[in-house]
Amino acid sequence: MWRGVFPAVTTKFTEDDRLDMAEMERCFALQVEADVDGLIVCGSLGEAMALEAEEKLEILRLARAVAGSRPVLMTICESSTRRAVKAAEAAAKAGADGLMVLPGVPYRSAPHETVAHLLATIRASGLPAMIYNNPVAYGVDVTGDMFEELAAEPLVVAMKESTDDIRRVTDVINRFRDRFDVFTGVDNLALESLMMGACGWVAGLVVAFPKETVAIWKLAQAGRIEEARAIYRWFRPLLDLDVSTNLVQNIKLAEVHGIGSNDRCRLPRMPLKGAERERVEAVIRKAIAARPELPRI
Repeated sequence: MWRGVFPAVTTKFTEDDRLDMAEMERCFALQVEADVDGLIVCGSLGEAMALEAEEKLEILRLARAVAGSRPVLMTICESSTRRAVKAAEAAAKAGADGLMVLPGVPYRSAPHETVAHLLATIRASGLPAMIYNNPVAYGVDVTGDMFEELAAEPLVVAMKESTDDIRRVTDVINRFRDRFDVFTGVDNLALESLMMGACGWVAGLVVAFPKETVAIWKLAQAGRIEEARAIYRWFRPLLDLDVSTNLVQNIKLAEVHGIGSNDRCRLPRMPLKGAERERVEAVIRKAIAARPELPRI
């Protein structure tokens, strides 16, 4: 149902901490111009836990207006099933094409609790859904046995595989064949995952480097692996910025240099400063100085 590059877009704020709708519209349009395949709003990179419920719907509506025919998924990340159900229903009414659903965080739920939470949320919306599985960050692993239960629900169509274990892609495909669309969710494991059969990439650094990200995907799908690998090797130091507690600050700083945006965050997050800012900026500047010429695809 879904495949290709789905940016997990950032949320832009004004200097007085309101949603910067104009800047988000510009940034979302850059993704569409680069020919991404969908957009995912209000995820981890979108600072979901710092957003109010109505703000999330405003961002969703804006993304839906910019995306054209591309699907827009709303991330549902709530600490209670009751709130998750309410958020899913609201997203459906606001025009979401689908959901990306997390277990209830920060509670580390038991397997039966996790499955119940996911199913209740998805069924409330009536929308197709991608399960976001990131046990490294959130402490809950949606295992193969749990996906066996989830497979009985037709609305569960995809998984975002962020276990940091490249073997999981093969395990999932061997077990479920084509039952689920398998997306990689770890930027610096993306090409490896695509080579193992993942059909899409929920990407982070794409927000600052959209053309390079899309080129890797398209070249890989065309079997032009050496060309994809060359870009990916150049990209790797930047992609490593996604695998960090500071991924939001890192990637927003990459947007400063990559697309001329800003790195304002919502408290308690704050932009990088001092030695850490200098370190990350050095990575970004070095990459931009050696930016490869992209082949025709």
